[in-house]
Amino acid sequence: MQQTFTREAYALFSLEIDKSETTYTSVDEILGYLKSCVEADPIATFIAIFDHYAHTSGLEKGQIHDNILAAGNIVFCFGLTLPTPQAMALRPRSIGVVELPNTFYITFLQAPMPVANTAMENWVRAIRNREPTEIPA
Repeated sequence: MQQTFTREAYALFSLEIDKSETTYTSVDEILGYLKSCVEADPIATFIAIFDHYAHTSGLEKGQIHDNILAAGNIVFCFGLTLPTPQAMALRPRSIGVVELPNTFYITFLQAPMPVANTAMENWVRAIRNREPTEIPA
């Protein structure tokens, strides 16, 4: 097996959203919203929803941090081009959604295609869809 390195390094994009800043109340709702974004995009293709929490909790030696209440991924592809065989290692795309006690944590790996990054950033930013409210002490 040959190990190579791509010319580019890809960043990890993350956004933590307080539960008071969104109308979504669960990982499943957020994944459903993201699925609708993928399906509405003219070049993206929906592949799957993966319940990472269920998978890991079902393993005999699976470990989940105490603060993680739910976790899932939406898997999809923006396969607009296939320039080299190595490009397959960078595909498909995935956005992870984690529920913590007071927040949702959404994360994805930077794509090598700017149009894909713009779409994913817009989709994720739109999850923060209301002004935060003060929680009484």
